[in-house]
Amino acid sequence: MTWDLSGKSVLVTGASSGIGQALALAAGAAGARVFVHGRDTDRLRDVAARIGDDAAWHAADLTDPAAVDGLARAAVATLGRIDILLANAGLYVPGDAAEGDPDAWDALLDVNVKSVFRLVNRVLPAMVARRSGDIVVTSSVSGHQAIQWEPVYSASKHAIQSFVHGVRRQLAPHNVRIGAIAPGVVLNPLWGMSDAAEIAARVAAHEGIRSEDVAEAVMFMLTRPPHVTIRDLVILPQNQDI
Repeated sequence: MTWDLSGKSVLVTGASSGIGQALALAAGAAGARVFVHGRDTDRLRDVAARIGDDAAWHAADLTDPAAVDGLARAAVATLGRIDILLANAGLYVPGDAAEGDPDAWDALLDVNVKSVFRLVNRVLPAMVARRSGDIVVTSSVSGHQAIQWEPVYSASKHAIQSFVHGVRRQLAPHNVRIGAIAPGVVLNPLWGMSDAAEIAARVAAHEGIRSEDVAEAVMFMLTRPPHVTIRDLVILPQNQDI
């Protein structure tokens, strides 16, 4: 399907691989000007080059609040404005609470939760002033139910769900939309999947979805008529038992 985001300026976080990369490429293919963020400069350059001449990139560690602020400023300086924020950057830390590393949990919460809150705060005033804008945050099926093998990750996504639902109601009078995309098993590097043959086999068995499947769902969310908000979209592999 062909999506149309012509004339839109899009900021995508966590775009060096996985869902973020797929989102950036899909937005570029839909005609948007795209500003990509990540931590790996080589991968970011590659993604920007694949999108085209209008794409720009910015490397930053989102565990640092000052870096989040710098990212927002850099995106606005380059794009002129942010019409669409795709807040996708995230860390994944599974494991038992009794044996976990609280420092790793802190980093996860800094990126998955605090950087999202901060970045949304930085882009919203201009969207509200223009009475126009879209924000889609990458959540997870773990944000809809607590999963025992990833309790801290689940907690981070529950925080995202609560934030998105509350902010959506604040933004309703201002014609600005915010929603969450909540995937199940996505066969990408975040989940340790990079072998093309293994990914194809698991897709064929309906045991996982591709990053591109998630990006297609987000493009659908963004291209609904202005009077339609998709608050939550849960996207799962057909055989996921959860």
